[in-house]
Order: sequence, then C-alpha cells, then structure tokens
Amino acid sequence: MAELLPFHGLLPSVERASAVAAVPYDVVNTREAAGLAEGNPYSFLHVSRPEIDLEYGIDLHDEKVYRQAGEAFRRLCREVPLTVDAGKHLYLYQLQMGDQVQTGIIGAASAAEYKAGIIKKHEKTRQDKEDDRTRHVMELRSHTGPAFFTYRGKPDIDAVVAKELARTPLFNFTAEDGIRHTLWRIDEATSEKLSELFRTEVPVFYIADGHHRSAAAARTAAECAPKNPNHTGKEDYNYFLTVAFPADQLKILPYNRAVRTLNHHTPATFLTLIGEKFRISPAEDGEVAHSGEFKFYLAHEWYLARPKFDLSKLNVIEQLDVSILQDNVLAPLLGIDDPRTSREIDFIGGIRGTQELIRLVDSKEYAIAFSMHATTVDQLMAIADAGEIMPPKSTWFEPKLRDGLVSHNF
Repeated sequence: MAELLPFHGLLPSVERASAVAAVPYDVVNTREAAGLAEGNPYSFLHVSRPEIDLEYGIDLHDEKVYRQAGEAFRRLCREVPLTVDAGKHLYLYQLQMGDQVQTGIIGAASAAEYKAGIIKKHEKTRQDKEDDRTRHVMELRSHTGPAFFTYRGKPDIDAVVAKELARTPLFNFTAEDGIRHTLWRIDEATSEKLSELFRTEVPVFYIADGHHRSAAAARTAAECAPKNPNHTGKEDYNYFLTVAFPADQLKILPYNRAVRTLNHHTPATFLTLIGEKFRISPAEDGEVAHSGEFKFYLAHEWYLARPKFDLSKLNVIEQLDVSILQDNVLAPLLGIDDPRTSREIDFIGGIRGTQELIRLVDSKEYAIAFSMHATTVDQLMAIADAGEIMPPKSTWFEPKLRDGLVSHNF
C-alpha cells in the first residue's frame, strides 16, 4: 500500500512565504527565471535555478552551479528564515486557478515504493536530467521541489481533509499569475490518522508530474544508504517530498507541438499527404473539441484533422491523441522520428493558449504548429496500470505547484 508519511517540514516565515514561493525549475528557462527573481532576494529560484546568480551562459551542470544552489539555500534558511517544524506533520496544499480548485496532501513518499512500482510512472526519464536532480538534491541535503502524485480518491480521506480545510491556514496568498496558494499544517495526531488511511486504503500512487524528481530521490536513497553503517531503511533520505491529489480534482491541459520545417514539403504537398489518412477541413480557431482529432496552423490558416482510420482498433497507447499525431504525421511526414531528441520540434504547454502557436508560426521560426486535445487522468492511470509508457510530453498539468513552501531535509 502507498505510504505518505508525516515529516519535519522546512517552512518559510509567514511574512515571506509569498516571496519565497517559486515556479518549478523545469517550467522556466534561465532568462525567464532571472526575470521572475529580479529584485526578490528571497525567491526560491535562487536555489532551483542558481545559474541566474552566476556568469551568463555558464554550463548548467558546472560544479559552480550546484555550489551556488547550496549557498543560496543556506542563505534563505538564515534570512527568510526557513525553519524546521519540531513535530512531524502532513500539510494540505490548495491551489485555485479561476474555477479550478485542487487540494493535495504534502507528505514524504517512499523511495523503496518507487523502485517497487507502488508509485507508478508513465514516462521515461532522461539520464542527464536524473543526474542533475540527484546532484542538486545531494548538494542541498533536501528535497525542495515536490513530486506531483495522484490517487483514486477515498471518502474517508476526503472527510478528514474537508474538516482540516475549515481551520485557519498557515499561508494564503495569490501569486503574480493570479493563482491562489493556501497551506495548512495538520496536527500530529491527525497526520498519523491520514497516513494510516493511505496505508490501508490507497494501493498505489501515480506520478502526474515529477518523474525526474522521483527517480532522483530513489538514486539519492541508494547513494546515502551505503554511507550509513547503521542503515535501517527508515532514515529521512529514504523518503522524498510529494503532494498527492485525488484524481477527480485534477485538470490536464493540452501539450501542443510546433515544428520548425515541413521536411522539404510545401504547404500544398503537405496538405495532400496528410489528407491520405485524415479528413482535412478549414477551421476558425485552434481549439480542439474532441479526442481523436487535432488542429494545425499552417501558412496563416487553421485546419481540422479527423482520422479516416478506425481508432477502436488501436491499443491504449496508440489511441492517445499525441500518439495519433506522432505515428501518422510527425514521424512519416515531418521526419520527427524521436521527439525526445529531435531539434526540429518544440512542445508548448496548453496554458499558453493557441495564440502562442499562431505567434510561433507567423514569426517564421516554425513552419507548422499542432493544437491537441488533452490527455485525461483516466488515460494516464490506465497506461500506468498496464505498465506502459506514454509518448513524451503527453500531459501538462495546471496549476503548477510552487517550490519553497515546504521542503524535506535529510
């Protein structure tokens, strides 16, 4: 069964929580991170994107970058300050983006359960990104970026959470992007009760977002254990920071694609070729209403593509909208055989909207952009249950969790 354990959380002062809280390291580039942190010495981006405080253009894997992360973390611990809770707690973390409200439980997940498959994944990880996160975590001796888990909701857990939401929160602020972040500290007795409910009622967790954080946590545990002659498996390094949300509260946005060239095709010949497998018609905009179809923006026009083939004959992976596009358009027509490594394709989170796709193509930096229908949480869990792997960049979750509100030291 799934473990979600109380732990000694590292939290910022109430007065500076909103200044500390920062977007995840992997949703911004260096320039964007520097802009967000400018004028704010308490932003957690000084820890998660430490290159912003070093010479421009430095290799992101340079040892100086990791040392800078450690120095920035220790500085925030002193100056904010960041303080370790005396007791072991779970925490509630609620995010509100417009009408979308989701409430998760922050706790310590087990690296051993990740390795055993009780924490289920649906994506492959890249070695270089695992290396980077492991090095970062080991430098800080802290898990500061939470993994994002989901689980099939349970009434008993929901009832405890509902009661806790009636209490006064510890943090409650609206970030500059309009998303409200609210955090509650759960008392120790209730934390133990909730932890036991997970242990008895929730058989598995699913990684929604944070595959590299989870993999790095498992590597961290494996690296620390041999150095401890009294290792028991219960030490803090055997656990890592996560926020677990019930699946029925989550919303996945599309993960759109933009391709730099038409692979030697003209717009006219591309339309002819794609028409062999899809019914193509002009469209007024880039919004996709139904799974199984997609839209694309080419030569200042939107088009709708509906498959001519029978989707019901495809397997669970092939039926994904991103697979339909990859298998029938990106690979055979545009030469994108491996979207993980190709430099001809970029992925655009649905939060940026279809206007971003228009902008990219009209700028002539890209030749064509594809607007997708979002993958569902049920599809994600079904694929993970089957032990299958989704194509890269299949899901974009919003709203994003903030780093720095709670960290897990070891």
